[in-house]
Amino acid sequence: MFQLALRRRGISDQAVLRTMEEVPREVFVEAHDRAYAYRDSALPIACGQTISQPFVVAYMTEQLQLQKGHRVLEIGTGSGYQAAILSRLCKQVLTIERYRTLADSAGKRLEKLGYFNVEVLLGDGYDVPAGAGDFDRIIVTAAMEQIPDKLTQRLEPGGVLIAPVGPHQGAQTLVRVVRTESGFERKNLVDVRFVPALPGIAREL
Repeated sequence: MFQLALRRRGISDQAVLRTMEEVPREVFVEAHDRAYAYRDSALPIACGQTISQPFVVAYMTEQLQLQKGHRVLEIGTGSGYQAAILSRLCKQVLTIERYRTLADSAGKRLEKLGYFNVEVLLGDGYDVPAGAGDFDRIIVTAAMEQIPDKLTQRLEPGGVLIAPVGPHQGAQTLVRVVRTESGFERKNLVDVRFVPALPGIAREL
C-alpha cells in the first residue's frame, strides 16, 4: 500500500520505490508517532525539526537520478531517514546536521540499522568543510532563501543539487540545479514547505 500510494503520486523510479519500501520509516519517527509513520505527511521530531512526508522524500530522491557510484552530500540530517534512503542508492553519503542531539541520534540509528556508508557530521550546512571534497549530488532538506554559490561550486561536472528555496515563513519552491560545461542550469519543480536552513551550529540541543 505504501508503494502504491507513492506510485499514484507519480513516483515511477523502481529503485526509489523499492528503497522506500525497504527502509523502516517507523524507526526514524518519535515513538508516539510510529502508528502514523507511513502516512503521507510530515511529522515532528526533536529540536523543532520534522521528518518530511514520504512523497517529498521519494520525489527529491527521484529527481537526483542517483547512480551506485555517486557520492552525495545532504544538508540537514534530521532523523537520518533521507540519508538512509540515499545510502541504498549510492556509494557514500555525507550528511551535515547543526543540532548535536539530532546528529548523535541519527548516527547511532543509522549504524544500528547497518547503513555504514553514511557519515553524520555536526556542522554548518552553509559552510561545508573544504576537506570534504566535491559531490556528484547535493540535497538540502531545509529551506534556503537563496542557494549559496559556494554550495553549487561543490558539485562535480554534471552534478545535481536539489533544494527548497524561498522565504522561511511561507511556501518554498523545490529547485533542481545541474552543473553543465557552461555553468548551471536551474529548474523550478514543485511547491513545498520546509523548516528553515539556518547558518552555524546550534548552541543548544
